[in-house]
Amino acid sequence: MNKDFNSVSRHDIVISSRVRLARNFDQYPFPPKMNNKEAEEIVSKVKDTLMNYKNDEIGDLLFLDMDSLGDIDKQMLVEKHLISPDLATSKRRCAAIISKNEKTSVMINEEDHLRIQTIFHGMQIDNAWKLCDKIDNVLDKSIEYACSETYGYLTCCPTNLGTGIRVSVMLHLPALVIAGYIGNILEACSKLNIAVRGMYGEHSEAIGNMFQMSNQITLGQTEEEIISSIKNIAMQVVEQENTLRNQLYKQNTIKFEDKVYRSYGILANARSISAEESLRLISDVRLGMDMGIIKNISIDTLNEIMLSIQPACLQKLLGKPLDPDERDVRRAELVRRKLRQN
Repeated sequence: MNKDFNSVSRHDIVISSRVRLARNFDQYPFPPKMNNKEAEEIVSKVKDTLMNYKNDEIGDLLFLDMDSLGDIDKQMLVEKHLISPDLATSKRRCAAIISKNEKTSVMINEEDHLRIQTIFHGMQIDNAWKLCDKIDNVLDKSIEYACSETYGYLTCCPTNLGTGIRVSVMLHLPALVIAGYIGNILEACSKLNIAVRGMYGEHSEAIGNMFQMSNQITLGQTEEEIISSIKNIAMQVVEQENTLRNQLYKQNTIKFEDKVYRSYGILANARSISAEESLRLISDVRLGMDMGIIKNISIDTLNEIMLSIQPACLQKLLGKPLDPDERDVRRAELVRRKLRQN
């Protein structure tokens, strides 16, 4: 075996950590009830507050008016997890402020007036929370939030009442899926008030064995308690995934390695491939890399491929709209080129 249980890094399985805060202005109706003038005022106030704020950790910020962006640009931001699908398709006046390093994203007039979000690679929930809290404090100084002594921060959806915090981790769990144990994990998490969804959150499928785990309850617990709970549960799942990887490898080493190398072979040679099939094969290759089977690819290259093959990102990269068949051909070309370069 190339890697044993104790040597596998949590970063192999925990792809990213995210913290998101839901906030609303006190003197304005919630987004579903506000008019265009009120929506514009909220956008202007948030823009004026954040675009004038300078902080080395946050870096340079970009203001994006959703009305001025095309469909491909909006979908690309969704694929990068910088905005939600709801913001991308919203008909109301809305915007986003995003840091150039793409760790920070503030969505304006989504389901709530503000969705403050930070994303870090690997298991870095504490760092994500620290940065998210810093941005929240900046906004809190110039905006009066809607709050209640009984219910905490007031939000459009009752499940966000209280702290308004959602803490999530993106996990790569191929062994649990292969062994047929993922259903048990989902059931156990549900009993602990933990939601497990696909790569793009609510209503999305777990393509490529990627699962997003987050808290369901924000009322009655502090931010620190919620963060601690997600970290503890996530690491229990990571340990189970690691154990199963070792077991599957030892049970049939040839079959395990054959699955990894076949997936690599298809990616390296395919002339047409869909995004869904690509992600499924990339999951096998990532597993092979984590286990030390494949050594000639860097994780940065694989992550770059994962993002580039998404429909909108691919079209943006190539500079023109493509129909599904054209995307499949150009996607295969891109993957082959990236793997050859590496």
